[in-house]
Amino acid sequence: MWLEILLVGVLSFAIYWLLFRDKEETLPLEDGWWGPGAQPAAGKEDESIRPFKVETSDEEIKDLHERLQRVRLTPPLEDSRFHYGFNSDYLKKVISYWKDEFDWRKQVEILNKYPHFKTKIEGLDIHFIHVKPPHLPAGRKAKPLMMVHGWPGSFYEFYKIIPYLTDPKSQGLSDEHVFEVICPSIPGYSFSQASSKKGFNSVATARIFYKLMLRLGFQEFYVQGGDWGALVCTNMAQLVPSHVRGLHLNMALIAKNSRILTLPLARYFPGLLGYKARDLELLFPFKEKVFYSIMRESGYMHIQCTKPDTVGCALNDSPVGLAAYILEKFSTWTNSEFQNLEDGGLERINVYVPTGFAAFPCELLHLPESWVRTKYPKLLSYNFMPRGGHFAAFEEPELLARDIYKFVTLRERQ
Repeated sequence: MWLEILLVGVLSFAIYWLLFRDKEETLPLEDGWWGPGAQPAAGKEDESIRPFKVETSDEEIKDLHERLQRVRLTPPLEDSRFHYGFNSDYLKKVISYWKDEFDWRKQVEILNKYPHFKTKIEGLDIHFIHVKPPHLPAGRKAKPLMMVHGWPGSFYEFYKIIPYLTDPKSQGLSDEHVFEVICPSIPGYSFSQASSKKGFNSVATARIFYKLMLRLGFQEFYVQGGDWGALVCTNMAQLVPSHVRGLHLNMALIAKNSRILTLPLARYFPGLLGYKARDLELLFPFKEKVFYSIMRESGYMHIQCTKPDTVGCALNDSPVGLAAYILEKFSTWTNSEFQNLEDGGLERINVYVPTGFAAFPCELLHLPESWVRTKYPKLLSYNFMPRGGHFAAFEEPELLARDIYKFVTLRERQ
């Protein structure tokens, strides 16, 4: 029986290799227009970069408080905790804090801690923060680094990690590498204008962000991302590999991967098949840690991929509904075990750019090094993180910063 399984596995791999073996290709750069109406026939797009400031008003805060006051909740099932989503008993505490204690003025000040800007690219007003080092060692230049968020996230995810990257010495790190950090908002997120046209995707986002870096004067730069940010950064490396000096990820989306066929034999021949002991701990038992996890955590994705306008109406109209929808992900995707607590514990072508990968233990799906390498053949570093989950920069900024430093050190020494 085992011989038959092994033969099937070897045959499957041989067929896959013959059909899909690596070819060093790039995605076509192309162009696009995603703003409302038709693209202006004459004249060059306004390339000015405008300062932007986050603001709110008394009217907006009053409207929010009135909506919070009118909330209608149903009681949770007994002892359900976060097993079926956000527990409405705990949600009452969130609403109370939001309405009576949360300081909006102070939060606006925090958001404006770093310089914000906007610029028009392909018909869309693109928002980003741009943080330069407060001081540089004599004779040194800062390395440009773009960091891209995912869902449900924003540029704010990177606020904790920015000091480690722009002023490492003040954070107890070596200043061998000092970064100039650019964190854009994906179109439709935060303060970036949403596309008015169908068909907008991660490749279009990658192209827009590449144009942003050129507009800022950077011909060569590093990129980093997780979740959708990982896909956008990957696409950027596929579009313009000569401009992306290095790619660092804390998540990867690998759809076409023959390594998955080796899973049935991974526990019996781990070393032979490229698995480390830590990989086995994070992947098995497979039914609970992979299959059930994907089934349990991907329902939101199906509705957002197929009927986004429907769910969007409800979430945009109800701040409490939106809070529950997003906070539940910050709970479960930080650590799946948080669902057992009462408070929730609050492909395309391959990439031939030097790549670093940080494997956080509580990520939605663990990817062994051998799996990552099939998509990113020039993988320079792959490190198991001691703790942390899906929102790495927000949860463990120092750990992620240190891993970025290790990767960049390897890249710069090549």
